[in-house]
Amino acid sequence: MIVLNFAYPLTESQLLQIEALTSQTVEKTWDFPVSFDVNVPFSQQMEALLADFPLSVQELQSLPILVVLPSFNVISALLLAELHGRMGYFPAVVRMRQVGDSVPKVFEAAEIIDLQAVRNAAREMRF
Repeated sequence: MIVLNFAYPLTESQLLQIEALTSQTVEKTWDFPVSFDVNVPFSQQMEALLADFPLSVQELQSLPILVVLPSFNVISALLLAELHGRMGYFPAVVRMRQVGDSVPKVFEAAEIIDLQAVRNAAREMRF
């Protein structure tokens, strides 16, 4: 499985948690540092972020992909729109959560959310 990480760098422990949640081995992780300037249109910055994207459309449509979204909601929405356009479906995403009241903050992989399954279930509500 390939992990596309648009959040903080993942630790070895978090990668092991992701493997346990998915019952798959993480073969490759790509990190995409996300830091957008609020004074520049986000769509332009998303285009620049993905300009040298390492996977072809064919690979995005055929390889097992898991996404760790950036924490800024508007950037996440743009990213999901972009990925859906390239993949033809919504990717599964990792939900991270803080471990208790840890100081310093420690995060763990809490669950895997299959966004395409959520979308498909929501479509049933239209009829």
